[in-house]
Amino acid sequence: MSIKENLIEIKNTFVNSDCLLVAVSKTKPIEALKEAYAAGIRDFGENKVQEIVDKQPQMPEDTQWHMIGHLQRNKVKYIAPFIHLIHGVDSFKLLKEINKEAKKSDRIIPCLLQMHIAKEESKFGFDDAEMEEMLQSDEIKQLQHVKIVGLMGMATFTENEVVIRKEFKGLKSLFDDLKSKELPQNFDLKEISMGMSGDYIIAQEEGSTMVRIGSAIFGSRN
Repeated sequence: MSIKENLIEIKNTFVNSDCLLVAVSKTKPIEALKEAYAAGIRDFGENKVQEIVDKQPQMPEDTQWHMIGHLQRNKVKYIAPFIHLIHGVDSFKLLKEINKEAKKSDRIIPCLLQMHIAKEESKFGFDDAEMEEMLQSDEIKQLQHVKIVGLMGMATFTENEVVIRKEFKGLKSLFDDLKSKELPQNFDLKEISMGMSGDYIIAQEEGSTMVRIGSAIFGSRN
């Protein structure tokens, strides 16, 4: 099936039509991105800075780039001038670096705080205590060039639907809890980025506003 046919099929399975589909285009050639763009996709997710930097000038100007992978602080400067949303902000140090580079570009960069929701140790992200500590710090209020627009989480890599659903429920519950609090001015919580090719339907059922889908659109990676 073509990329366009795959996209139609995926959209037909959405349980929330308002949920944003971010096409995960990492390792895919620019021709595949252009095919997805022609089929209506404007939001593309990459997990390597070098790949975003290489692809960005080759795509139309209204393409919106999402950094969905682990972002190293020394690489922020390369994407700060144009990145649409950084999904994986997993430390306060990284948030401060994004703020510094955004200021140089005279921008406010939207960010999602990545929460550690999976059982696996390998996944990055804040735990609840680290999040609480950051919210209580005076330093967070000084960051005028970032906007925290939501949370991101990756479920455990498992076939067990009960585990996946529980982890997504936990992220939604944390999101609702945070929204009920008095937060710094640079917080405007709207988005929950959770769900990938294998679990996006469960994620939508549990309140995801943004799903990151790659292989179901572009086919499996080489």
